[in-house]
Amino acid sequence: MAKVIFNNRDHVFFASLKNSVEEYFKSNNLKKTGNWKLYSKTLILIPSALIIYVSLLAFPMSAWIALPLCVLLGLIFSSIGFNVMHDACHGSYSSKKWVNNLLGLSLNALGGNAFFWKQKHNILHHTYTNIAGLDDDIAQSKLLRQSPAQEWMPIHRYQHIYLPVAYAMTIFMWVGVRDFDKYFKRKIHNTPIQKMNRQEHIIFWVSKIFYALFYVVVPIYFVGWLPWLIGFTIMGIVMGIVLAYVFQLAHAVEGPEFEAVGDDDKVIETEWAIHQIKTTANFAPRNKWISWYVGGLNYQVEHHLFPRICHVHYPEVSKIVKEQCEKFQLPYHSFDTMGKAIVSHTKIMKQLGQKVA
Repeated sequence: MAKVIFNNRDHVFFASLKNSVEEYFKSNNLKKTGNWKLYSKTLILIPSALIIYVSLLAFPMSAWIALPLCVLLGLIFSSIGFNVMHDACHGSYSSKKWVNNLLGLSLNALGGNAFFWKQKHNILHHTYTNIAGLDDDIAQSKLLRQSPAQEWMPIHRYQHIYLPVAYAMTIFMWVGVRDFDKYFKRKIHNTPIQKMNRQEHIIFWVSKIFYALFYVVVPIYFVGWLPWLIGFTIMGIVMGIVLAYVFQLAHAVEGPEFEAVGDDDKVIETEWAIHQIKTTANFAPRNKWISWYVGGLNYQVEHHLFPRICHVHYPEVSKIVKEQCEKFQLPYHSFDTMGKAIVSHTKIMKQLGQKVA
C-alpha cells in the first residue's frame, strides 16, 4: 500500500522545540510522566464509577434518580478514557511499563480494546494526522464526510444537522462492530494490523465476554431488561457524544489542513512536527475544569508533538510550543472556548457536506 514520507532532513523546527522542552523538564527537575495530579484523578474517577454502578443495581430508586446517575456514569466513563486510559496507552501515565499496560486495559473495561487502540491511535492517527486513506479517525462512517478527499454522497448535505445523532452511536459502533471488524479483517481502515499473539487473542475475547456480562447480563438480572435498556442506552449516548466531540475538535475545525494518500507514495514537503502543527488545534486552554475533565486533550497540539509526555504538563509545555511556532512563523491553532470550537467543527462539517464541484 502507499506510504507517506515526511521531509525530515533538516528537522530544524522540532529540534529547536525539543531542546526547549527538554530544558524545561531538566531545569524544573520534573519527570515527563504522571504525578499526583493524574493519580488523584484516577482515585476519584474509578471508585466513583464503581459506586454508581453498584448503586444502580443494588438500591431501589426512582427513574428521576436513576437516569441522571446513568448520565453521570457515562460522563465518568468518558473521563476515565481521557485521563487514565489515554495516558496509559501512550506510555505517559507512569515510568513503569507494567503500570501503563495494566491501566491501559481500562479501555477494555469500558468495552474497547487497548491492542487495537495503540495501533489505530498511537501509530496511524498520530503519524498520519488528517491524511485521508491512513488516519482512521477521519474514516469513521460513510455517513460522515470528514475530509475533502473522501467520496461525496447526497446525504452529506445534512451531516452538520445529524452530527450529534451520528456521534451518539459512537460507543455502540466501536464496542459492538468496529472492534470485531478489525479483529476478523486484520485491518484498521486500509492498514494491516500487527499480528496478535495468543495473549492478545485471549484478552480480546475475555474482555468482550466480561463486558457483556457486567454491562448487559448482570444489570438485566437485577433491574430487568427495560430499565437496563434505557439506562444502558443513555450511558452509551452520553459517552459517544462526549468522546466524539472531544476528539473531533482537535482536527476537524477551521484552521487545520487535510491531506490524502492514493495508490502512490506521497511526499509531504515538511517535517513531521510541522505537519502536526498544521493539522491540529487546541480548545479552551484556559478552562481548568475542561482541562481536568478531558485529560488535557484540549491541548491537542502539544499532545500530538509530545504524546509520551503526560497531559498534566501540557499547560506549561504549550507556552514553549507557542513561542517556537512564532519563532518559526508557523500557525498555532487554538479556540478560546469549547463552544467556539464546536461551532467551528459544525461549519467545517457543513462545508465538507457540500457537493464537490
